[in-house]
Amino acid sequence: MLVIITYDVNTEDAAGKKRLRKVAKQCVNYGQRVQNSVFECQLDAAKLREVEGILEKLIDKDKDSLRFYMLGNAYENKVKHIGAKPSFDVTDAMIV
Repeated sequence: MLVIITYDVNTEDAAGKKRLRKVAKQCVNYGQRVQNSVFECQLDAAKLREVEGILEKLIDKDKDSLRFYMLGNAYENKVKHIGAKPSFDVTDAMIV
């Protein structure tokens, strides 16, 4: 299923900047960055639970925020892209 992961990490101190880097690094392992703090990820239920657990441990729940939008498998009609960055198919192979 297509899952959109978004995050907002408070970077007012050095610890926040470190958390931001760690969260972004983990998200790259699971999907494609489409905006600074937004990732499109093709995940099954087990992978979704895995990434949720990893990210939840990295953030400070009093200062930071995570959002997971589960769009499912029939997401093509739910996503509309306008603007500069070219659209891509999240089911294609990712080159890392």
